[in-house]
Amino acid sequence: MDTTQIIETWKIHNRINLYLLANIKEEYLADISASKGRSVGEQFAHIHQVRLMWVKAAYPELLKGQNKIEKVAITKKLLTDELNKSETAITALLQTGFEQGKIKGFKPHPAAFLGYLISHESHHRGQIMLCLKQSGHPVDRKVQYGLWEWGVR
Repeated sequence: MDTTQIIETWKIHNRINLYLLANIKEEYLADISASKGRSVGEQFAHIHQVRLMWVKAAYPELLKGQNKIEKVAITKKLLTDELNKSETAITALLQTGFEQGKIKGFKPHPAAFLGYLISHESHHRGQIMLCLKQSGHPVDRKVQYGLWEWGVR
C-alpha cells in the first residue's frame, strides 16, 4: 500500500493545529472554559504529551530530542516547536507501522491509529475554540473557516 496520502493527511492535520495556535494571542493561552479544566495552552500541551505517550509505547527510539511541556513553561513558540517535533516522531511511527502492518499497543491497524490521533486532537481543538469563546476571545471567522481548508494548509 502506498501510504503517501495517509502520511500527508497527518501532516495537514498538524498544520491545522498550528494554524489555530498561530492565530491565538499569547495571553489567551491561559484562557479556561466555564467548566474549568485545562487552559488553552494546556490543551495544546496535552496533544503533544499524548503523542509522546504513543511514541514511548510503540517506538521509544523516537523519543530522542522530544521534550515534555511543563505547564509553567507554555508559550506559543514552545508549543509550536514541540508540536512540530512530535509530528515528525508520529510520522516516523506511522511509516513504520504501515510497513509492519501494526502499531505496537494499538488495535486494529495503523490507519485506525491515524483516525484515533486525528479524532483525539480535533476534540481538543474544539475544546480550545470553546475556551476562547467562553473567555471572550473567540477566533475570528476567517480562522474558523480556515480550520476546514485542508487543501491549502
